[in-house]
Amino acid sequence: MIRMKTATQRNSMKNHPCFSEKAHDRFGRIHLPVAPACNIQCGYCVRKYDCANESRPGITSRVLTPSEALDRVRTLIERNDRISVVGIAGPGDPLANDATFETLSAINKEFPEIILCVSTNGLCLPDRLIELVKCGVRSLTVTINAIMPETAERVYSWVSYRGKRHTGMSAAEQLLSNQWRGLTNAVDAGLAVKVNTVLIPGVNDPDIPLIAKIAGSIGADIMNLLPLIPQAGFAHLQRPTHEEITSMRVICRNYVPQMTHCRQCRADACGTLGEDKDMELEMLNARIGEEYCEMVA
Repeated sequence: MIRMKTATQRNSMKNHPCFSEKAHDRFGRIHLPVAPACNIQCGYCVRKYDCANESRPGITSRVLTPSEALDRVRTLIERNDRISVVGIAGPGDPLANDATFETLSAINKEFPEIILCVSTNGLCLPDRLIELVKCGVRSLTVTINAIMPETAERVYSWVSYRGKRHTGMSAAEQLLSNQWRGLTNAVDAGLAVKVNTVLIPGVNDPDIPLIAKIAGSIGADIMNLLPLIPQAGFAHLQRPTHEEITSMRVICRNYVPQMTHCRQCRADACGTLGEDKDMELEMLNARIGEEYCEMVA
């Protein structure tokens, strides 16, 4: 079924640097690291809080409180009018942290023109989608790495859902069920939706075209195919080559548009995709500037 986009959805996609390649060097985004807890364990994920020299998902210099996050948004928007998106992408899963919703509500109240975006593994999406919409979220990214439970069992060590920890096939089935139900609900709720998929060589290659096909049929707007960063349980694998990623995108493009400008951003990224700034340095410079103004006033 083809769903027509509303004016709000079209505007969100047009000005969102992750959804629009034309916007990625014209508009900036802020990632707020307010969500440290995670409800699943991906085989490729290593979350660290102090990795200033790395640029990859799941890491941040430090975790912010909701009030600190709001102050950061105020400062950066005042200094850079090209910020169009404020997102929460970790370092854990945003939907496993109540601070996510407190932060989003506060930002939406003060900056209603800003596009709010959340990136999630989808486990709690069916349960918390209504809360996201009430907070003003207009765009959503769901990471889906498998179609078959047997594949998901290889990718994920465990999931924790509604107070119960699942492993093995039970974890795989619970996660996949919630991801696809949540994705469908998000599209029906009118959100602009992106699907992230990590290409893990020899593990989920056969599933990826099927992910694209089903996501496209549901109504996802775009798919972001990411190369594995070899670490943790997949440290022994090779990072997919550019040619491998491109070949898979060619296949998946038959079902859903493909994103090609992703930078696999940190959980505390800010600025345009091609010109990330150090957020701690940005805030330090802002404080120095404020103190100087007070001195000379």
